[in-house]
Amino acid sequence: MALIVHKYGGTSMGSTERIRNVAKRVAKWARAGHQMVVVPSAMSGETNRLLGLAKELASQQTGSRGHDRELDMLASTGEQASSALLAIALQAEGMEAVSYAGWQVSVRTDSAYTKARIESIDDERVRADLDAGRVVVITGFQGVDDAGNITTLGRGGSDTSAVAIAAAMKAHECLIYTDVDGVYTTDPRVEPDARRLKTVSFEEMLEMASLGSKVLQIRSVEFAGKYKVPLRVLSSFTPWDIDIVEEAKSGTLITFEEDEKMEQAVVSGIAFNRDEAKISVLGVPDKPGIAYHILGAIADANIEVDVIIQNLSKDGKTDFSFTVHRNEFAKAMDLLKAKVLPTLGAAEIVGDTKICKVSIVGIGMRSHVGVASKMFRVLSEEGINIQMISTSEIKTSVVIDEKYMELAVRALHKAFDLDHPPT
Repeated sequence: MALIVHKYGGTSMGSTERIRNVAKRVAKWARAGHQMVVVPSAMSGETNRLLGLAKELASQQTGSRGHDRELDMLASTGEQASSALLAIALQAEGMEAVSYAGWQVSVRTDSAYTKARIESIDDERVRADLDAGRVVVITGFQGVDDAGNITTLGRGGSDTSAVAIAAAMKAHECLIYTDVDGVYTTDPRVEPDARRLKTVSFEEMLEMASLGSKVLQIRSVEFAGKYKVPLRVLSSFTPWDIDIVEEAKSGTLITFEEDEKMEQAVVSGIAFNRDEAKISVLGVPDKPGIAYHILGAIADANIEVDVIIQNLSKDGKTDFSFTVHRNEFAKAMDLLKAKVLPTLGAAEIVGDTKICKVSIVGIGMRSHVGVASKMFRVLSEEGINIQMISTSEIKTSVVIDEKYMELAVRALHKAFDLDHPPT
């Protein structure tokens, strides 16, 4: 008997019929002798609906700590509803099932509302239910801080909840059911010749998640890597009565060991992110502490920074550019203009929301030279100008004009032969 964690996304929970199919699938695994913990997301569109209502009622307090607390209180109800509905559907299948909110388990987090991080999980209650033969359904996306306030983990947080629960309970495997049947070389909606990967290394998946791949939330991959949680991405839209052995081998396995059986392509995938914006602080005095003066204020506001570039100094001045999530662009600009620019001595601050990031990822890049230069040549041949560059051992990212994103992805996918399995 193995302890298995299933996670189902909002699309998989999008209607009562889909919830019924999820219940049938989970019941199949339970009847095969497995102890089952299930982590569902809110029904598709529900979180956006709830936050839309809040936006209609919001006042000048928007963005305050008190406002964010109430947003978490509100948004968490979507997962509570889907968890209860799934437990009811499981009971209709003849299974003993019980649902819990994050605070009931409890999933302990810090107090960073809307972006909380999991600190610990008390699994005693869950293990007692499993030992009693029950299927346990736990809300994703949420937890509780030390003061007893409900917190949420940010967009895609149910992935993180599922992997964290699997880690805490030392689950045999965590299966992430989505509306796609695995991890692809790139988004098939952009490149029709994208190919599903049977395996992908943890390092590659971490890079892909951080660079814009929507298959898994980055923190869920970080958790999986830290605690060595076996992770598999597969589709919830395969027939629920598919043979369980076949299902257990489907999708994409995220592996932690590089062996000869893994697909050893130089580049394994192309990731992209439309959700970025660029901020440039022009005419900055070129002296020690300037980068901290700019980015320290950004970090204090809990705004994440991605690509950073500083130009060569000229006449004692330099330009400092970085990218942030597009949703936080206005907040970052207002902060810099109000608190940083007056004391910095910079000429001006300019922004651009019409950019995107395109990245090539592959563990094979460690042992091959000229991969980045090939990427730059391909983009040059397509007439695409590179605004910023960021590299690591297994990835190269470029910031380009948003209108060229799909062209860049398709050109790079073809140039690196990603439509064909490696030989």
